[in-house]
Amino acid sequence: MTEPGGHPSRWQLLISECVGTAVLLLVGLSVVIFMFGTGTPMANLIPSEALRRFVTGFLFGSTGALIALSPIGKLSGAHINPAVSLGFSLMGKLRPDLALGYVGAQLIGAVLGSLPLLAWGAMGRSVVFGVTVPGTGYSTTTALIGEVIGTFVMVALLCVFLGFRELRRFTPGIFPPLYGVMVWLEAPISGTSTNPARSFGPSVVSGVWEGWWIYWLGPAVGMLFAIMACSRLAKRIEVAKLYYFDVGHGEFLSGRKAAFRKTAVS
Repeated sequence: MTEPGGHPSRWQLLISECVGTAVLLLVGLSVVIFMFGTGTPMANLIPSEALRRFVTGFLFGSTGALIALSPIGKLSGAHINPAVSLGFSLMGKLRPDLALGYVGAQLIGAVLGSLPLLAWGAMGRSVVFGVTVPGTGYSTTTALIGEVIGTFVMVALLCVFLGFRELRRFTPGIFPPLYGVMVWLEAPISGTSTNPARSFGPSVVSGVWEGWWIYWLGPAVGMLFAIMACSRLAKRIEVAKLYYFDVGHGEFLSGRKAAFRKTAVS
């Protein structure tokens, strides 16, 4: 049900975030399983584990970018990450109550998207269905720092791209190369989450909760540092969306006091 004027209702926004997060985890973690699960043909096709990490991250980021460009992204903004939603709220672009609703929807979506991963059977179990845990030989502190840095870079780039009108339409394009590089470099340390929902879903399915707090605290701290470092750019962001579908029409621009503000953007 839409609000007067054809704008999305609160439930449409929350369902959109739930579905978007479910798709991200189902597709993204299926890529992880297919790339690294025991018995995968990709081990012979791409023998280099580092290269497989880069490809995995690139495809994971591409999934997020496509969600941002989809009708789902048009509705809710395709945050699909609690750190992003809470960050928009701290920047004054998303009402706190709706931000918390987004987080709840994302966590539910993460579980729903992870449940079908059980169909991968032994191959999925061999990589614990894509769960994130500190890497062998790395301390929890090192893994935490990795998550802080990764999330800082991600949120800072969002502030840069969303803060300048000339760059906004390219915002979804940052995710494939960004996650390609981050997974290549950082996955052996923490698993490269930068997204509490991404870590929550496979932990529920697998029952593995080792170092679970890292994947909440790390993204939260990284997000806070990024917002402080990019505070001036944050003020330039007009709407809590990763892609501006309706730039020029004012439909979603908070600066023009569009009706959408009543449901999502302050």
